[in-house]
Amino acid sequence: MQWTSIIVIYPLFWVMSAFFVLPFGVRTHDEAGIAKIPGQADSAPVRFEPRKIVRRTTVVSLILFGLYYANYVNGWITTDDINIVGKLAGV
Repeated sequence: MQWTSIIVIYPLFWVMSAFFVLPFGVRTHDEAGIAKIPGQADSAPVRFEPRKIVRRTTVVSLILFGLYYANYVNGWITTDDINIVGKLAGV
């Protein structure tokens, strides 16, 4: 894999991991027993900690990208392995 491909693919894993990590560890005002501000969304977190989310996201994305790269190098799962249609007629 070329280094330019890594530069392009890794941010995709990072963003995907960010959406995966965001809901974990979030506590709402109701769960924390704190009064809400009038007009506040019920799902608003008590304390938003972006550094913690960035660290978790980076760890998860490094693991997932590492697995992706290892699969690319070793060929554990190929497109033939995930072909759910079967062999196409005339091909």
